[in-house]
Amino acid sequence: QVQLVESGGGLVRAGGSLRLSCAASGRTFSSYDMGWFRQAPGKEREFVAALSWSGSSTNYADSVKGRFTISRDNAKNTVYLQMNSLKPEDTAVYYCAVRRLPLPWDYWGQGTQVTVSS
Repeated sequence: QVQLVESGGGLVRAGGSLRLSCAASGRTFSSYDMGWFRQAPGKEREFVAALSWSGSSTNYADSVKGRFTISRDNAKNTVYLQMNSLKPEDTAVYYCAVRRLPLPWDYWGQGTQVTVSS
């Protein structure tokens, strides 16, 4: 059974940093893309960042480019999201997800809360 477990969320002041982790289990994910999404109160879930299975391709939402960095450690089946220069508008529940193209993002974690105070 596939399981994704996020950690690293918390409360931080604007301008601060957090590093989220997502540990995947249940199968080998070296051939899966891994990504991060977020959902703020009253808003739709939105894409944040993704990293291809090979690690050769990354994609970021415009709102986080230059501030967030996604990375992965295939040996640990873990994906990370380094978040720097955080803003109050980054406040959301952050979810990790995996997919194996051409299938959609079909495995999701339970989410971790990130709160950025002004």
